[in-house]
Amino acid sequence: MTIKSRERMPDRRRLTGILLLDKPSGMTSNRALQIAKRLYRADKAGHTGSLDPLATGLLPICFGEATKIAGYLLGARKAYAAECKLGVVTATDDAEGVVIRERAVPPLDEKKIRAQLAALTGRITQIPPVYSALKQQGVALYKRARRGEDVQVPPREVDVYTFDLLESDGDRLRLHVECGSGTYVRALVRDLGETLGCGAHLTALRRLWIEPFTQPRMVTLEELERLRAEGDDDALDTLPLPIEAGLTEWPVLELNLDDAQAVGHGRRIQVNATPGRYQVLNQDCRLLALAEVDGLGQLQILRGFAGH
Repeated sequence: MTIKSRERMPDRRRLTGILLLDKPSGMTSNRALQIAKRLYRADKAGHTGSLDPLATGLLPICFGEATKIAGYLLGARKAYAAECKLGVVTATDDAEGVVIRERAVPPLDEKKIRAQLAALTGRITQIPPVYSALKQQGVALYKRARRGEDVQVPPREVDVYTFDLLESDGDRLRLHVECGSGTYVRALVRDLGETLGCGAHLTALRRLWIEPFTQPRMVTLEELERLRAEGDDDALDTLPLPIEAGLTEWPVLELNLDDAQAVGHGRRIQVNATPGRYQVLNQDCRLLALAEVDGLGQLQILRGFAGH
């Protein structure tokens, strides 16, 4: 794919919405974001959690006011289709790294593989890959590793809801993973290989969905390029979803005119609602804010939204 990512940005415009982008392999998430931002001429954009360059699949791009909910989507449950090769360990735990060890693959049946998958399911302790974007003292780990520094990555707890075998073909496995925020699928594959006694590395990864986008209609950069080349702005603008599409798990709190005006000015109000977090709508059902109601019924604004 040839994309002119360095050409001068046309006049930017205010645009709000969530684009469900199908990120291509071989591209960083940030580059995919910048290309989508340019094609939409958007004045503001962000994504909801990066994919490794090797990976493909769902990368929600938030434009304009939707960037304010990106942080809440980062912790959402995610699903992946993964492929791995047994018997070969790489420095990066995936196919992009240099091979550092090879071992014979012992005879394995599905029962044994599934038993080890089960051991890596639930609330587990995981050591993230050395070559990752995690930072220590403000420096990304992969930068330290590339400089030849001795990088010690502290373990952390992550949630793996599903780690299932789809197909076993010799030294190749196809897997389905559902996990929480901060889980590295390539680290799961690495650890699976170790428990099977031969090592392994990730060869392909595709993100299938992120809650609440569990049945996403993804769009590719090629599709966006084509619509931009055709000058079809109307078709481009039908693709991003409204902010509310990313808030379906949030209960709704509707306000009357006076309370909506108070919230619009950033003031706390008293409401009759169960403590918790809400998407707050005005009397016309327009999204005003994300807010939290405390035990005394006071509504505290977390994020306010300008007109969109």
